[in-house]
Amino acid sequence: MREHRGAAISRWLASSTEHPERAYEDWKRGTPAVLRTGVRFDAVRMPPQLVHAALGTATADDLPAALKGQLDGPVIADWATCYYALVPVGTCAAWREPVGTMRGAGGWVGVPRLDQRGPDGVHWITPAAAPGHLCRPDYVAALLHRGRARLEGIPQ
Repeated sequence: MREHRGAAISRWLASSTEHPERAYEDWKRGTPAVLRTGVRFDAVRMPPQLVHAALGTATADDLPAALKGQLDGPVIADWATCYYALVPVGTCAAWREPVGTMRGAGGWVGVPRLDQRGPDGVHWITPAAAPGHLCRPDYVAALLHRGRARLEGIPQ
């Protein structure tokens, strides 16, 4: 069942590009596929310092469980420079938050093969659980606001 679900998720992700076979070729080589945002998903680029402050953790070991509990959706680590929360298409157009950078229609994001779980390179912190299962934008915004407040010493 897990193999079947993984194949369905990979198909769904790859269908965000005009040439899905290229995504499969990249994944077979172990490199991330560069997929278009605004087709199947948008992406919120989240600074690691905000994420770690919001979760109260700095260790990579604690991050998957903490993010799964907070966002309940797929999150990608792009090396150590940023995290991407995959959110529904249209989130970019409606995003009015001062934190987090959006990638929507016309954008791109590196998406690793589903079994690439890190700790190095582009990898999943929390992989997609099913085709179309994405992070809720309000959860992502709340996480980023909490991180910002903690970094700035604002009482919550």
